[in-house]
Formats: sequence, C-alpha cells, structure tokens
Amino acid sequence: MKIRKTVLQDQEIKVYIYENKKEESFMVAVPAQEWSAAFSYEEMDAELVNKLNGSFLNRGLDEESASQIAWRINQWVREM
Repeated sequence: MKIRKTVLQDQEIKVYIYENKKEESFMVAVPAQEWSAAFSYEEMDAELVNKLNGSFLNRGLDEESASQIAWRINQWVREM
C-alpha cells in the first residue's frame, strides 16, 4: 500500500492506494472525503479520470478540486 499526501481545498489530505497484482486492480481511498473506489488495470488514463472525477463531484467537491485529485490519482497509479 502506498500513502500519498496532497492538498485538496486548502487542506492536506492522505490518499491510500492499494495494488492487487493478482487481480490486476487498484483500491484507492481518501478518508477525509469518506470516499473510496476500486478499478482494474484496463480502466487507466482518460476513462479512469472521468470515472474518478464524476465520483468526486458526487461527493460534493467542486469541479476544479475533483479534476485535480482525479488526475493525481491517475498519475500515482500509473507510477506503481
């Protein structure tokens, strides 16, 4: 599991990223937003960013913050 720190709405938060290599999937959680998501390796890049962005918008984040955290998560999982 990787733990990344980022700033979201002027607040430092932790993002937890777990990679399940056997099932070729990721689990990402942002406890500060009471949010989590699971996705497969095939859902990378633009598809993943759109999915995460929509999910963060549903949690009440503004569009800029949702897009920012979605792109960061996408970048972090690609590095793993």
